[in-house]
Amino acid sequence: MLPLAFLGVFFAWPVLAIIGLGLGDGGVWPALVDPRTWGLIGFTLGQAAAATALALLTGLPVAFLLARCRVRGSGVVRAAVMVPFVLPTVVVGLAFRALWPDGGVLPIVLANAFFNVAVVARTVGGLWAKVDRRAEDAARALGASRPRAFTSVVLPALAPAIGSAASVVFLFCATSFGVVLVLGGARHRTLETEIYLRTVELFDLSGAAALSLLQFAAVLAVLLLGGAARRRREKALSLRVESTRRPVGGEWGVVATAWLVVCALLLPVVGLVVRSLSTANGWSLAGYRALAGTGERGTLAVSGWQAAVNSVRVATDATLVALVVGVVSAVVLVGLRRHGSWFAEALDTALMLPLGVSAVTVGFGYLITMDALPGDFRTSPLLVPLAQALVVTPLIVRIVLPVLRAVDERLRQAAASLGASPWRVWREVDLPLASRSLVAAAGFGFVVALGEFGATSFLARPDAPTLPVVIARLMARPGELNSQMAYAACALLMVVTTAAVLLIERLRVPAGGEF
Repeated sequence: MLPLAFLGVFFAWPVLAIIGLGLGDGGVWPALVDPRTWGLIGFTLGQAAAATALALLTGLPVAFLLARCRVRGSGVVRAAVMVPFVLPTVVVGLAFRALWPDGGVLPIVLANAFFNVAVVARTVGGLWAKVDRRAEDAARALGASRPRAFTSVVLPALAPAIGSAASVVFLFCATSFGVVLVLGGARHRTLETEIYLRTVELFDLSGAAALSLLQFAAVLAVLLLGGAARRRREKALSLRVESTRRPVGGEWGVVATAWLVVCALLLPVVGLVVRSLSTANGWSLAGYRALAGTGERGTLAVSGWQAAVNSVRVATDATLVALVVGVVSAVVLVGLRRHGSWFAEALDTALMLPLGVSAVTVGFGYLITMDALPGDFRTSPLLVPLAQALVVTPLIVRIVLPVLRAVDERLRQAAASLGASPWRVWREVDLPLASRSLVAAAGFGFVVALGEFGATSFLARPDAPTLPVVIARLMARPGELNSQMAYAACALLMVVTTAAVLLIERLRVPAGGEF
């Protein structure tokens, strides 16, 4: 009941309210016949498709390196590709803005691909490590070239993982908010940024609701396709685990390509750090020192350091909520699937919905529904942590669930036969075996919550903004000091994110989930 109650109140209710507003005010039909809407849809799908294709092309060599190769520095590669995925989207946007000051379509596509290479590398690499190498060796022995053996044997075996990764990446790119907001500006808008514009600046609630309804329909369709691909991939995971080996022959070319991808991923990060230290008068720490103030002409209501403290506090609360809901959900899913319940599949799909539905849509839904809760919950300091927990919970489920499934059922049965209650079985058997995964999930959830921007930009109060919201406000106001503060804040978020990723990698277990 806990996962269902959480999803019902903080996800289904706000989203259904958005759908009802769009239908009730008659805003759907005018939005459908408006040529500008179809232009937005075309650009949203086009940039998402291009970024997904680029992420697949660059992620597959990295997946091969992580899954099949035993070379020096593979741990560095694993951590390096993970850092972009957990960086706040507004930070990624500013990192590419430091390289392309004028923005545009190309940097939007590159930034979204940069953000999602880790999804491809982890998802495809997880299956690739379990694909039987003997089938490929047999094809080579029968005269097939290395490319033909890959396309005829390996690629069909990887198809479920590639389909699952492509669907997740496409969802992330189609609902990308901070990247498009920073790099697209007023020239290039997606459904996500248009919903934000109509709600915050134009107060066109019915038009925003209509666009949210269109976006939700598209997201639901992609989620269903992605769920089917994920189920096929999970069935394929019953294959044997292959050991890594040193590359041979042409495999070194793939390894070299993977390292080039890693270097390309580090380029915007290095550019961001350089930009935070450079001013019109040379190198300076002025941006970092200015975080103690409120920006040029009082741009902010609080100092940058106060916003950082707010971010840590809110992210901690969100992580605690997400851990409770996510771990309970994973335990329930393990128990239901053990008995072959159809409800397990339905609950698993429902838990994944917040991962694909627009955070802007959810935040918008909170604004029009949460006043019905006692004390007008829209003004509660818990609203932002709950919105962030909604985004983090699916990620925690996907990390913890494979580990709990890997626990030998005979251990649970032995404990139960000795008189242990279900709670004690969990405490004595599951918890010790899953403890490293739980700590990794908590760290991963914390950095994701720390950088959440979509829903938080709607819900954060002016006197209690988070650091990503402060960065967006600084970049929206003219002045070199504001710009320096924004880049300095981005660099600080990046340092925290990198430290968390390194910790997660030390705690990672082989069955560590999709992410």
